[in-house]
Amino acid sequence: MPYALFCHDAKLSKAYPTEADVWKQARKCGLVVDVATDEEKPSPRPVLDNDYEIRSCRPDPHEDPARNKADAEREAQLEPQWGL
Repeated sequence: MPYALFCHDAKLSKAYPTEADVWKQARKCGLVVDVATDEEKPSPRPVLDNDYEIRSCRPDPHEDPARNKADAEREAQLEPQWGL
């Protein structure tokens, strides 16, 4: 089942094949923040900002999650790579 980014019950993103794909897109858009947790876990963990959440969903009628992922990967390759 595909996944997408939601705020309350509103679907905010395209559907992607995996939850990890949506996390990647959310991070790219600046929607992921690192939060410190217990002292036992020294490294912060990523969480979604505000009331965003990633949920499984049905793709829209003419939407292909695999194509959405491929398009996102292609766009990422076209973006300038700073600091190289």
